[in-house]
Amino acid sequence: MTDAPRTPSPRTPSPRTPSPRTPSPQRLYIGGEWVEPDGGHYEVVNPADESVVGLAPEASRTQVEEAARAAAGAFEAWSRTRPEERAAILDRAADIIQREYEPWAALAQAETGAPTGIARGMQVGVGVARFRRYAKGALEPVERGLPPQVTEAGPMGKATVLGALEVRQPVGVVTCITSYNNPWANPAGKVAPALAMGNTVVVKPAPQDPLSVFKMAQALHEAGVPAGVVNVVSGASVEVGEAAVDSPYVDMVSFTGSTAVGQRIAEVCGRSMKRQLMELGGKGAAVVLEDADLDAAVAGIGTTFSFYSGQICTAPTRVIVHRSVYGELVERLTGYLAFMKVGDPGARGTVVGPVISAAHRDRVESYVELGRKEGARVAYGGERPVVGAGRGFYVAPTLLTDCTNDMRVVREEIFGPVVVVVPFDGAGDAGEDAAVALANDSDFGLLSYVWSGDPARAFRVARRLRAGGVGVNTIGRNMEAPFGGFKRSGVGRDVGSYALHAYSETQSIVWAG
Repeated sequence: MTDAPRTPSPRTPSPRTPSPRTPSPQRLYIGGEWVEPDGGHYEVVNPADESVVGLAPEASRTQVEEAARAAAGAFEAWSRTRPEERAAILDRAADIIQREYEPWAALAQAETGAPTGIARGMQVGVGVARFRRYAKGALEPVERGLPPQVTEAGPMGKATVLGALEVRQPVGVVTCITSYNNPWANPAGKVAPALAMGNTVVVKPAPQDPLSVFKMAQALHEAGVPAGVVNVVSGASVEVGEAAVDSPYVDMVSFTGSTAVGQRIAEVCGRSMKRQLMELGGKGAAVVLEDADLDAAVAGIGTTFSFYSGQICTAPTRVIVHRSVYGELVERLTGYLAFMKVGDPGARGTVVGPVISAAHRDRVESYVELGRKEGARVAYGGERPVVGAGRGFYVAPTLLTDCTNDMRVVREEIFGPVVVVVPFDGAGDAGEDAAVALANDSDFGLLSYVWSGDPARAFRVARRLRAGGVGVNTIGRNMEAPFGGFKRSGVGRDVGSYALHAYSETQSIVWAG
């Protein structure tokens, strides 16, 4: 099982120019203490210029087990802590993150190569919002009375009235394995609801950008989280992730990353029947019907598939468009991409920064070349941009047209700024049937989209799509709506109150009245 959710393997350290502000080597966070790693440290590299951001700790299997044991030891007391106390700790952690907003956003940008707006708003900003949200979530009711039932009188006695109560109980120790594309929003979306419900956690950050997650641990430590309730163990080796999943002290695994890694985690969890929450790969379909507002569709598709250099699983990277507007959509989308500035993520106006690593850049480029070989036309992009001094891992936004559903570039998640366009034919119901068939002919089903000038028609098509979420004439998301995928895009639902359910077990208490 690999620990790098979105790239084939962890980055291999190589001689690089250290940043003039490289921090001291990071330590692990285990049992409320900052601990020296058994495996030494490895470099965290800035994808924008290949400088060294910092040195991340490499935990041993023994240290991962110590973290899980610490979480198990802290569980009983934490699960019995008053909800108001848990809420107060989460709120204080949000205050601390807000206080350190500027330096921690700069660190997130350096680790991930995200443009400034994303590093600030979508990473650290969302992290703060999620701690706030689940501070309130800790106070939501966890008990619900059920209608009483009267049993029939049996031969040995009279009828009995049975009362019932539904109770949400914490699961126990949760291993949170986070993705590299959101080192604040993704961990916060796991840790905050898990703690709110009374669980304890072992966090295994993505190897590419773990330093931000240690800042989150620092905030929780300062906020007064009891020793052992939160533990963070990092490492570039496969062993660290496997130990975090396989530990007998762990009751649940929450994972965000690739479908291949998720399948391996599910196999390991199956041996001991651990609970799983998995948000996996995506190949979002953007169905554009012939009556769609093409300006809105192009803006939505262009903005989202290139967002964060395409390193988001919710991107509409598979455009399925009626042939009558196919040419116009391709022309407009090509023009839209031409205005996207590729460059230094810290520079004003940059829309597309680097991808996370050289290995991932090579992977994305290999898919573009594969598309050419399969018969797709590169309508825009396809080249390797040169930014600044020529360092960094940049990929140009790329539009592949004349695609068919049997091409690998259409079927497989690329996780980069590459969008494919597939035409469909047919009028009225026949056209809808053709579009739905193409959209559903996929191993993935995370988030899809429908554009139509007729809202009723768009909703009709949306209900037929095999996806965990569908945007109708919008790329926006309601952060209280359940989030998760069909098919190989995941198991379970989270976000909003659904995350509180995901990190809890339902218990029934029945009594004779």
